Amino acid sequence: QVQLVESGGGLVQAGGSLRLSCAASGRTFSTYTMGWFRQAPGKEREFVGTITWSTGSTYYAGSVKGRFTISRDNAKNTVYLQMSSLKPEDTAVYYCAASNRGIYYAYEYAYWGQGTQVTVSS
Repeated sequence: QVQLVESGGGLVQAGGSLRLSCAASGRTFSTYTMGWFRQAPGKEREFVGTITWSTGSTYYAGSVKGRFTISRDNAKNTVYLQMSSLKPEDTAVYYCAASNRGIYYAYEYAYWGQGTQVTVSS
């Protein structure tokens, strides 16, 4: 089983930056793909990006590529989502998740964090 704890959400102005953290624990998390998703009010949950624990390989949605960066700290068992050049449309609850069988679809992720609110003002 994998357990995930998110932190780092908050209120920022458009153009600003914010870093989210996802601390992972469990027996097999190091072999998983870690994903970031977000969900705005009235919207479907949206894929943001992923990182593979073992290799550090990353994959991003086109809407955030070039602005968001996913990284990991193996010693701290933590994955980060660094967000820059934030836009009001980035406002959402952000979730981290763990999967051992996919990277893009939410149903492929078996474990989820509680979510953290990111609000970007204009």
